[in-house]
Amino acid sequence: MIRSIRACKTAAEERGVIRKECASIRDAISENGQDYMHRNLAKLMFIHMLGYPTHFGQMECLKSIASSGFPEKRIGYLGLMLLLDERQEVLMLVTNSIKQDLNHTNQYIVGLALCALGNICSAEMARDLAPEVERLLQFRDPNIRKKAALCTIRIIKKVPDLAENFINPAASLLKEKHHGVLLTGVQLCTDMCKVSTEALEYFRKKCIDGLVKVLKDLTNSPYAPEYDVSGIADPFLHIRLIKLLHVLGQGDADASDTMNDILAQVATKTESNKNAGNAILYECVATIMSIEYNGGLRVLAVNILGRFLSSRDNNSRYVALNMLMRAITLDSQAVQRHRATIVECVKDSDASIRKRALELVYLLVNDSNVKALTKELIDYLEVSDPEFKEDLTAKICSILEKFSPEKKWYIDQMVKVLSEAGNYVKDDVWHGLIVVVTNTSNLHGYTVRALYKAVQASSEQESLVRVAVWCIGEYGEMLVGNAGMLDMEAPITVTEADAVGVVETAIKRHSWDLTTRAMCLVSLLKLSSRYPSCAKRINEIILHQKGSLVLELQQRAIEFNSIIEKHEKIRSALVERIPVLDEATYNGRRAGSIPDVVSTSQGGLPKMPNGLAKPTSAPLVDLLDLSSDDMPAPSPSGGDFLQDLLGVDLSPTSKETNQTQKNGTDVLLDLLSIGTPPAQSNSTMADMFSLGQDNKSSEGILDKLTSPSAPSVQASSPIASSSMMDLLDGFGPTSSTPETNGTTHPSIVAFESSTLQLTFKFSKEPGNPQITLIEAQFSNKSPDIYSNFVFQAAVPKFLQLHLDPASSNTLPASGNGSISQKLRVSNSQHGKKSLVMRMRISYQANNKDVLEEGQISNFPRGL
Repeated sequence: MIRSIRACKTAAEERGVIRKECASIRDAISENGQDYMHRNLAKLMFIHMLGYPTHFGQMECLKSIASSGFPEKRIGYLGLMLLLDERQEVLMLVTNSIKQDLNHTNQYIVGLALCALGNICSAEMARDLAPEVERLLQFRDPNIRKKAALCTIRIIKKVPDLAENFINPAASLLKEKHHGVLLTGVQLCTDMCKVSTEALEYFRKKCIDGLVKVLKDLTNSPYAPEYDVSGIADPFLHIRLIKLLHVLGQGDADASDTMNDILAQVATKTESNKNAGNAILYECVATIMSIEYNGGLRVLAVNILGRFLSSRDNNSRYVALNMLMRAITLDSQAVQRHRATIVECVKDSDASIRKRALELVYLLVNDSNVKALTKELIDYLEVSDPEFKEDLTAKICSILEKFSPEKKWYIDQMVKVLSEAGNYVKDDVWHGLIVVVTNTSNLHGYTVRALYKAVQASSEQESLVRVAVWCIGEYGEMLVGNAGMLDMEAPITVTEADAVGVVETAIKRHSWDLTTRAMCLVSLLKLSSRYPSCAKRINEIILHQKGSLVLELQQRAIEFNSIIEKHEKIRSALVERIPVLDEATYNGRRAGSIPDVVSTSQGGLPKMPNGLAKPTSAPLVDLLDLSSDDMPAPSPSGGDFLQDLLGVDLSPTSKETNQTQKNGTDVLLDLLSIGTPPAQSNSTMADMFSLGQDNKSSEGILDKLTSPSAPSVQASSPIASSSMMDLLDGFGPTSSTPETNGTTHPSIVAFESSTLQLTFKFSKEPGNPQITLIEAQFSNKSPDIYSNFVFQAAVPKFLQLHLDPASSNTLPASGNGSISQKLRVSNSQHGKKSLVMRMRISYQANNKDVLEEGQISNFPRGL
């Protein structure tokens, strides 16, 4: 049959042969022919292994098992294990036959039954046959005891409750001299410890001394050819014994003390030049790392792993790196001694070893070694494979952010990383570099010169060009004038034309994405004010982008050109240096602790640098419609930009948008929500920026924005006005939310901790049920004064939230005063969904930063 099946040339031909054979076997079964039944069952097993259905032969297996002869039973049990599994209901019929065979006088038949039970035992069979198996654990023949132990492992896995019945028989197996029985007995005890706490405690008290003696005899035993593997006596038993000691010693100081000496002997006497010895050493190290602390033993274990790292075998190095990652949390100092070897593994040709070594180096970094390790990694970054550079770059950037000892060193290393692998640096990393640069005013000149020199050498790295272009735009005059020189710095000669040339080269690279070229345009606009002699050339570069096929660049170019040519008076104010960005707040937003937080209080949202918005978003200047004569209508992406930047929903309804465009209402006034001038609905923004256009005012619009008491200005969109005050760094709305005498609701305690209480008082505007006015009162119950007090809140998308500035940022102690802050909430699902709010309160107490968070969901119904 096998020859005929193998001779088939097609699957159809094979199926034909199988159908013919199965028909012949069915006929033999129906005729109850027993002469060749064992041969037919053998055929069925082969057919089953080929994947064809053989369920019709299952009952014949049971019949063969029930027969009296050993050959029939052997083929029947083999068929039982192959053709059936524990899910088959027919298996219930064989339980009685197995029970009889377990009590058979022929030990070979007993062995067949144990073997079958150990392979297909179900929970029901385990409960029924456990007493027979327990008795066989003390059978006279060692082969039966070994098979009974293996069968017991299957039983306790199926029914853990039965483990208690096997504790004493299993413990007696640990005294066996026969290695086969001892090996299975140790494995049985290990599995019992995992499923039964009672068994674990019993073996810890009664058996650990015996196990240590067995392992010591095995380690010191002379050459035994029966168990020898590469000159080591029975490494399989070695490993099983050490694994059992691992389980027994974990979490138990007394047991760990008992096994310390023997583990040290195994670690020192086992040869490490053979794979069998390495397997024993690895398991020994794993046990040392898991049992209770012994400093000297752990140092010995780490040294063994250090030898593994020096091995030529990739598998040994890989498992050593894995184990060292666990060891570093237990004994970092011992792992640090092998730092040089681990760093060399980062340069290995095997990708899996490189990745593991890089993860381990990342864990090894601390304040004392960060400079040395970073230098090694950056040096390797220059020659590393392209597919490995992304992981390596990400790890280096993370190390620099976490462990930088000083800002100058951080900037130097980031410039190196950007120069070598700038295209692999993620956006949030170079955003963070810009935030750091704005916070180090004494390094502005040094940074812009370092970036200028780096761009000259590595103009292919896009992230480097972005940061350099941004810094040249912000600090261009310091680059040309060599301002802010440090002691160790050599002066360089850079003309205004050279600086503009860097930006011009960048903007002309069409292979780079929109973000880079948009940042170049913003930088050029700023340089037009910083370099008056190059203003004409800069304007020509900007005008060239008016013909760009990318709408974003086209719009920027048109608006920037208008600023340069028609609004010279306000240009210097528009392109002033960006304010210092709040580094802590930026990092908090990166971590994403509370998304979409709106706050106008001190310490609110960070003011992001120009060009850091998403590529599809328009800049702030896009929204300043500076010349309605020759420019298209503002891009709707402007709202997306503010929404992304400020975390609020600024999108107007379509009806409002159409009306605004139809009436020619000024876009800036719309966004700042300071009202439409009653007699100038069609006036252009250029008119609004001119001086003395009417008898009522002789100031420009920027002066109006800084005037807190201008009587003609009213807040029609508090959300935008509050957020724009953040954005323009002090230019704010001119009035807060008007107070009304609408419907009131009972006040609630919105949040309360052991030291702080927040109370909400509610009122409604008449005729506008969607708007809820909230007055928040903060009181301090502790004896400490809270300074830098900031309240922030976030709401779901169906709500819109506006926060007025708080009455103070200092909260008196012991309830001797309070801070009040007004909120305005608009519920677009009024009557369907209730108000809900996430809030975060930060303050300083005793010069320590404190952060409290919570969710407010107990708002009165009807809001």
